[in-house]
Amino acid sequence: MELPKFILGDNTDYPDSIFIIHTEFPRFIIDLKDDEVEWFEEFDQHDEKELETETENYIKLATEFYDREVARYDD
Repeated sequence: MELPKFILGDNTDYPDSIFIIHTEFPRFIIDLKDDEVEWFEEFDQHDEKELETETENYIKLATEFYDREVARYDD
């Protein structure tokens, strides 16, 4: 099965949260409510330093995906 790079998710147990699931490496879920990221991968110290610099970019891409999806609902 081929998955999209991003998936939009919600859960009634978290009514204020909107989740974006990133399905490619590095896999993660971001809660757009507070930009909290939960990683599905395990990283070594070298990877963690690189991830710190890339996390901002991942948040930006996830937010752009969300904005695009919401705009499509409005059309």
